[in-house]
Amino acid sequence: MVARSVITARQERLGAELRKLRERAGLTGREAARALGIAETQLSSTEAGRVGVSAERVRHLSGAYAVDDPALIDALAAMAAERVRGWWAEYRELVPAGYLNLAELEQHASDLRTFQSVHIPALLQSEEHIRAIFTSTVPTLPEEEVDVRVRFRLRRQEILGGVSYKAVIHEAALRIRAADVKVARSQLVHILEQSERPQVAVRVVPFDVDGFAGISTPLVYASGPVAQLDSVLVDNQHGGAFLDAEAQLNRYREVLRMLEAYAVSALKASPASAVPGTPALSWLSVDRLAEDTPVAVP
Repeated sequence: MVARSVITARQERLGAELRKLRERAGLTGREAARALGIAETQLSSTEAGRVGVSAERVRHLSGAYAVDDPALIDALAAMAAERVRGWWAEYRELVPAGYLNLAELEQHASDLRTFQSVHIPALLQSEEHIRAIFTSTVPTLPEEEVDVRVRFRLRRQEILGGVSYKAVIHEAALRIRAADVKVARSQLVHILEQSERPQVAVRVVPFDVDGFAGISTPLVYASGPVAQLDSVLVDNQHGGAFLDAEAQLNRYREVLRMLEAYAVSALKASPASAVPGTPALSWLSVDRLAEDTPVAVP
């Protein structure tokens, strides 16, 4: 079987899950390969995501490993059967690989949850806000590359409305300006408008909430067809890391539960909001929030 020239995070995940099943069965790679009648190198390449695997082979492996979870087997077989290239493949070599992996993760999620402490969640950013972010990077991006990244992020946002999406945003992120007052106000209104979608829920952690220290890691939690296939993307200043170990998933489920308990709904009617015809933050004036905050320093 021909090895892949590019391995996506989803392909790596399928291989990793097959390796976990083998290890839970108490088999070494050599023992499993011998029982399956295949070369150990082929099994190793499959578990690393370097070569594809058929749905039939996934079911064969599951049987050999005595897996008694039909829902998990079906989900892994469905992953193996995927052959259609996603829209994000058009952007390969145009945007960083991490962007492609995130778009693929979002596309296959049954629901998405995110927390952002100093940035507006990408799926809730206005076009002007997105452009401001990519024009203030270090080093500076060429204008054509900025245009590509803006289009890519806007394309990712098309998933809203088709998947359950819950965002928790710290008040700090709402107060940091990516550009000027006009863009800041437009961004806040955009968030509120998106909040009106039935599948979208936005909650905000106010500055004055007590006991919030220690929960500040930006993250995206994507639920899979079964809990074992959930994924977490944790951001840091050098990029992001995809996590899928059971202990890690349990930790971030609890983190999100705590965050949602701290937060208040962004959609609460209040005459204090000075933007006619839009929903309002019950405890913040959109105009004041936009005008009283400093410009973000890249």
